[in-house]
Amino acid sequence: MDNSSRYKVLHWKTKIVPVNYFSFLLKSTQTDKLVAIAQYTYDALGKRIRLKEFRTYDNRTFFDLDILLLYRQGVMYKINKKNHTCFKRSLTEDFYPLGVPKDASLVDQFVLGSSSALEEGILVNTWTGELQLKKGTARYLSTVTEFGCIPVSTLLSTNRREWVAVSFFNNVVGVADPRDFVAPSFCDEAQVEEEKEEIEATFFSLF
Repeated sequence: MDNSSRYKVLHWKTKIVPVNYFSFLLKSTQTDKLVAIAQYTYDALGKRIRLKEFRTYDNRTFFDLDILLLYRQGVMYKINKKNHTCFKRSLTEDFYPLGVPKDASLVDQFVLGSSSALEEGILVNTWTGELQLKKGTARYLSTVTEFGCIPVSTLLSTNRREWVAVSFFNNVVGVADPRDFVAPSFCDEAQVEEEKEEIEATFFSLF
């Protein structure tokens, strides 16, 4: 029996993504010539995302960025723990779950690595579709594991940024520290401010 045939499972309708997980991601964009790496914590039920220990390479310049998104409360925090400063703004955008939308179309099933032996590869499914964003439509190509539906990579094409590529790694199901979704005490006195330019606070547009 061909080893590659063992991988053909194709749970076409099984697109259940873990509701909570802790992970790292690597992002690159075409027009911004930017590569970024971040640690993030994700809670689908509570509609909360935390991006921190974020380092961006752009012309050999590194900086940290700590962002807390609380969609149910309609608040976004930009946190600077070094200076104990906190920028707070209204969050009116919709929460887009990390995963495969119900209307996504299956492209195909692949093996990352080698299909010569079960231990040498990971079975993944690639899906495609469109997302309706506040400033237009974005086309995506998303790859997740067959078992567990863990995000592997996403390619997002928008009119504004041409394309954004995100790779996910070191995923751990569950939230290691619930305090990730609690703003520091020095944010208690932060007032909601308006930024000079309106930004769309989706997961892919934050960095």
